[in-house]
Amino acid sequence: MAGVLWSLLGVLAGAFIAIQAPINAQLARGLGVPVAAAAISFLAGAIVLGVVTFFTTRAQGIAIDWRAPAPWLFLAGGALGAVYVTSSVLLTPRIGAAALMAFLVAGQLLAGMLVDRIGFLGVAVREISMGRIVGAALLLVGALMIRLY
Repeated sequence: MAGVLWSLLGVLAGAFIAIQAPINAQLARGLGVPVAAAAISFLAGAIVLGVVTFFTTRAQGIAIDWRAPAPWLFLAGGALGAVYVTSSVLLTPRIGAAALMAFLVAGQLLAGMLVDRIGFLGVAVREISMGRIVGAALLLVGALMIRLY
């Protein structure tokens, strides 16, 4: 049962990404500067997560160990997220939300296969099987069909 709930949460998160893209694109149109819209999106997210973190750590009685992670980890995820959000802001009005989501999922799948293959940052190593290759190829073809037809 828990596996189904985690899977549904993944689908919901994916839906939120699809909804977020046109919201941020509209914000960019209103502001006139796409990067400003991405920055505001991150600022709003940081505020929400800061509040959630504050209450979660208080409720659990735990403290954050700011010295444990490698310093580069504090910037890497946010920097990659900034590229994602800014790209979404720029691409949504140009190629549409459906095509953008298709290409994003294709990129995520390809990068995920590489992460799995090399065991990046302790991720369990998984071989790139013929099924994975065919699935990725089909996803890329599907993304192109969504964009071109």
